[in-house]
Amino acid sequence: MAIVKRDEGKKVNSNINVTPMVDVMLVLLIIFMVITPMLENKVNVTLATTENAVAMDDASKEDAVTVAITRDSKVYLGQDQTNISDLGAKTSDLLTNKTTKMVYFRSDARAHYGTVMDAIDAVRTAGVDEIGLLTENKTNTPPPTGE
Repeated sequence: MAIVKRDEGKKVNSNINVTPMVDVMLVLLIIFMVITPMLENKVNVTLATTENAVAMDDASKEDAVTVAITRDSKVYLGQDQTNISDLGAKTSDLLTNKTTKMVYFRSDARAHYGTVMDAIDAVRTAGVDEIGLLTENKTNTPPPTGE
């Protein structure tokens, strides 16, 4: 009787196959690149539309001071809901170490005009010199022709 010797140990490949790992990492990278702009925690408001909107690129920066006013007259400083009476003090605290004293307002198109003006007055009394009113640009699409 002969002894059968198995040589399976010599066939073992100890190299790591990185192709599946790279595929998974690229898919995750694409997912995060698509999702990251959506993670901006802004208060949802329907901005007023204008024909000659001026781009304010500084409003989308992380350290920009933004006041949002919803259609039901709620006032938000960044993500935190606040009262108009506290808005001036909180705004001045946020602007203490900044060189530009600019506050951006994102007001809903159907918000009460008086609430917006009260919020602007509260920010102005806090010593803010510049205020930016954020709007959306109207799309000038020609009306369809009835041919």
